[in-house]
Amino acid sequence: QVQLVQPGGGLVQAGGSLRLSCAASGRTFSRISMAWFRQAPGKEREFVAGISWSSINTYYTDSVKGRFTISRDNAKNTVYLQMSSLKSEDTAVYYCAANEGGYYSGYNAYAYDYWGQGTQVTVSS
Repeated sequence: QVQLVQPGGGLVQAGGSLRLSCAASGRTFSRISMAWFRQAPGKEREFVAGISWSSINTYYTDSVKGRFTISRDNAKNTVYLQMSSLKSEDTAVYYCAANEGGYYSGYNAYAYDYWGQGTQVTVSS
């Protein structure tokens, strides 16, 4: 079992920055891969970024490349999403997700075993 806890998101102006965090407990964090997804009102949940257990591999959806950075601190059992140059279309509920096997950190939501509770990010234009 893995528990994922996400502190609150926030409201930020377009062009601004925000960092999301997700704290994991219940299993060896350093051996699980992690990802961030988001879901905007009326839209399906979409992959944002993923990171392997070793941090060697990271993946991003095209719309956030160059603006968002996923990282992790295995000593703190935490994964982060640093978001910069935010746009109104980034407004969504953001979810962290964990793949217990540690071998997948891609875009398929069904491959993830555990999910955080979600946090609202609102970008005002």
